[in-house]
Amino acid sequence: MKVGIYGQFYHTNAGIYIGQLLELLKRENIKVVIEENFLDLIHLNKTINENYSHFNTFEELDNSFDLFFCIGGDGTILKSINFIRNLDIPIVGINTGRLGFLATIQKEEIKECLQSILEKKFSISRRTVLNIKTNPTSHDPVFRNIALNEVAVSRKNTTSMITVDTWLNDQYLNSYWADGLIVSTPTGSTGYSLSCGGPVITPDAGSLIITPIAPHNLNARPLVIKDDTKITLRVSGREESHLVSMDSRIATLENDTEIIIKKAPYAINLVELKGDSFLHTLRKKLMWGEDKRN
Repeated sequence: MKVGIYGQFYHTNAGIYIGQLLELLKRENIKVVIEENFLDLIHLNKTINENYSHFNTFEELDNSFDLFFCIGGDGTILKSINFIRNLDIPIVGINTGRLGFLATIQKEEIKECLQSILEKKFSISRRTVLNIKTNPTSHDPVFRNIALNEVAVSRKNTTSMITVDTWLNDQYLNSYWADGLIVSTPTGSTGYSLSCGGPVITPDAGSLIITPIAPHNLNARPLVIKDDTKITLRVSGREESHLVSMDSRIATLENDTEIIIKKAPYAINLVELKGDSFLHTLRKKLMWGEDKRN
């Protein structure tokens, strides 16, 4: 078996859990390849003394990897998908941050959960991702990425609202006068979109959500659409440019640039252990309480 390991930051006491993971993988004679910058952090914090192979771009990954471990919070997983893309490598999130809504394992559970994962006693949750094209073409590297949570357009350098003209499959929908507009996947429905009044939808719903951000018209409500819909946006306003974000990555576009958002032709695979489904995590995140039924 061959696994990749990626992280962005070194949270408090993360070295303990990284050390546990590497020791358990070594004990099972599993080949480990660590992302180059994260490997530097591991050595800097003197977590390990051994030498490991490394990668630094997504092109260096291939289908020979059986699993991809992401160590950190949800932001780490959101960034890691751009290493994985269409390779279908299952992602195992190990949360060393706060809640870790996308994580498979909490840091205290590494020892008890890893064996089940290595024995492939898990299920796969396939998650929709989005990509963007612009007209005229923007060469900002942000648009070479994919988004697991959402794509959003928003105002820049102004307190004035923007107008977001919106088309679905080239048919005019609406002109939203608001602080911005969110196009969310089911995965992102529990994040930014939810905080703006959008609904929660399950990962297998086959839907996307269009959610206005602080709209001027109170009748501008979130809209759920089929996930194979082509969404076209064009922004205008008092300023000459606006912001576009793909998860946590932000770029600037000139007004009247055509933004075309589509579902990517592949999905991202998140590992789920038994009893740790989307709904189970949702109850914890929204503080609905634990399932009391037998």
